[in-house]
Amino acid sequence: MYTRLKNLKTRLGRLFRNLDKMEKMMMEWCIDRLKSDPRYGDKKHLIPYGYKLYSQHDEDGIIREIFNRIGTSNKVFIEIGVGNGLENNTLALLFDHWQGLWIEASKKSVDKIQKGFKNTIACGTLKMVNAFVSRENINALISQNLDATEIDLLSIDIDGNDFHLFDAIDCIQPRVVVIEYNAKFPPPISYCMTYDQHHVWSRDDHFGASLKFLETRFAEKGYCLVGCNITGSNAFFVRKDLTGDKFLQPFSAEMFYEPARYYLLPSSHDTKPAYKTLEKAL
Repeated sequence: MYTRLKNLKTRLGRLFRNLDKMEKMMMEWCIDRLKSDPRYGDKKHLIPYGYKLYSQHDEDGIIREIFNRIGTSNKVFIEIGVGNGLENNTLALLFDHWQGLWIEASKKSVDKIQKGFKNTIACGTLKMVNAFVSRENINALISQNLDATEIDLLSIDIDGNDFHLFDAIDCIQPRVVVIEYNAKFPPPISYCMTYDQHHVWSRDDHFGASLKFLETRFAEKGYCLVGCNITGSNAFFVRKDLTGDKFLQPFSAEMFYEPARYYLLPSSHDTKPAYKTLEKAL
């Protein structure tokens, strides 16, 4: 009986590994097919440059391409909403000698980061703050942990008050902003959830803002929408004085909107990076 159960477990394990491989192949096929669309043919379009190192999907490649075009100033980032630190928009930048600040609400996740990135934090390359962010406290959290007033990158992914948080920040001037948008609302719909200081995402469609809303409000603050990632999760903004002719125009939601393709996100069975490996590499 024991031998039969052991053999069954082995076969099931092999089956799940094969299913994971098939799922990954299907996602890669879907992405390749999407990228072959003629609308992405212009070399200034950011979608073809997307790829994943440690981001949730293709944000790593898009961020790298943006800075290939505009250059860097101080290689300082702030990311708000980093999860357990193993899958976000700025981890890959640490390998390019960036430094910055992570802010995360989950104490469980922060404890893992502080233990897993102990050396990186100890040497000052990375600062980690455990806080539930709001319009009321965000400037203090940044000012208390960062001296720079201009930074290269600000990334916000808090599944709710993302725009309201950005709108409240006045202690820094980021050159590039990555922010989650609600892809359920395509242009020309202009939607933004009402600010709720205590909002916690309930895994429904009540979060964030539409791309058109972000395009309009960011433009008022001197930023241009230069692209979105292929899963319809994040929008990329560059300060207007830096865009020149480096990006596809017009800088509009109609030009860059990507629908929600969350089915392209990796499953929980995919291989995840490990703190131990990362600390050795960094």
